Amino acid sequence: MTVNMIKESIPKSAVQSKVDDTQRIVLEMLESIKAGGEQKALAYAKELDNWSGDVVLSQSQIDRASESLSDDLKEDIQFAHSRVKAFAEHQLASLSEFETELAPGVVAGQRLIPINTAGCYVPGGRYAHVASAIMSITTAKTAGVMNVVACSPPKPGVGINPAIAYTASLCGADSILALGGVQGVAALAYGLFTGHEADILVGPGNRFVAEAKRILFGRIGIDLFAGPTEILVIADSTADPEIVASDLIGQAEHGPDSPAWLVTTSMELAQQVIDLAPGYIARLPEPNRSAAEAAWRDYGEVAVVDTPEEAVLLSDKYAPEHLEVHAEDLDWWLSQLTNYGSLFLGEQTTVAYGDKCSGTNHILPTSGAARYTGGLSVGKFIKTVTYQKMNEAANRSVGAVASRISRLEGMEAHALTGDDRLHKYFPDEEFRLGNNA
Repeated sequence: MTVNMIKESIPKSAVQSKVDDTQRIVLEMLESIKAGGEQKALAYAKELDNWSGDVVLSQSQIDRASESLSDDLKEDIQFAHSRVKAFAEHQLASLSEFETELAPGVVAGQRLIPINTAGCYVPGGRYAHVASAIMSITTAKTAGVMNVVACSPPKPGVGINPAIAYTASLCGADSILALGGVQGVAALAYGLFTGHEADILVGPGNRFVAEAKRILFGRIGIDLFAGPTEILVIADSTADPEIVASDLIGQAEHGPDSPAWLVTTSMELAQQVIDLAPGYIARLPEPNRSAAEAAWRDYGEVAVVDTPEEAVLLSDKYAPEHLEVHAEDLDWWLSQLTNYGSLFLGEQTTVAYGDKCSGTNHILPTSGAARYTGGLSVGKFIKTVTYQKMNEAANRSVGAVASRISRLEGMEAHALTGDDRLHKYFPDEEFRLGNNA
């Protein structure tokens, strides 16, 4: 494969010290909160967010937040909620329970059981991520989660952003906590302030939030290991360089470490996008402009390949969170591409639509995780569990095979559980049970 990299990102080794420092800080905070409980979480809220107000929002506080919003804004939030809920309902309908008889007397089945408690983290630092509340809480509730606890960082003297509080309530959160960062994640995981320990943690956040989820994984579930948000655009010579540049910078504003990649079969388009990018950055307000400028400078990449097949191979190697295709024959690209969090086909479909309101979920795999997982869906909140039942007759074949395999593996106690049943159910029969029987 011939790849001409005409713009490259900084070496990954340049950011390792930041990663190591984050791990140390987060681990210390989690251990401190686990030991100190709610009082330690409150101390961190005071120290880091200058917040000493109520942690658990009351219904009257939620009502005041709703009253402070315009009807137009609430209608937009309701629009997004209805689309995401409808898509999640279709996802749920695509899952199924079943029971089948594998052999005479051997019945096996599958059940779909929603988890009991989900913790949903809603970012509220630089930006008020109303859409993230919709994506996580709505999907959990549609899946049938019994108890959903949401948390979001409070602002000094204000508390949770009113739009986030309204949205979390609209989407069905059972409790809303005014806590952010590591202390918010810890409160969800340890059941602080609500008495409900989360079985799974979901939702995007900064590197401290992501690291807290990573450390807690295993003790509880998480949606995915999330790094900085990223976009890759595949474009051919028919693409509009202005739209491509706009979409790349549209994701770069997330933060100074958000990758924006272009893979194209057109050298001319590649150079046009590089030339246009500074102007699209310049039209942003601060702090968005500085974030996008740093992201494009340090993490932006532009690669030129010879063929669409090579573009597919390179894109699948990146396995981007968001993948846009600005090219001819969109159905071909849909059938060929395999590694992505969410796919946006055609100029008319931009990442921002999926991020905010079109219906699909925007909590997606980053840092190459799209090679092995998709994004948040109702399936993340549902345990697919199996069961089986057999009659005595079925033991005649299954019991003997299980005993022989167990003895092959050296697991005599396993073998004897089959032997004992065979001797009980068929006392007058002899069975070939392995070397030790």
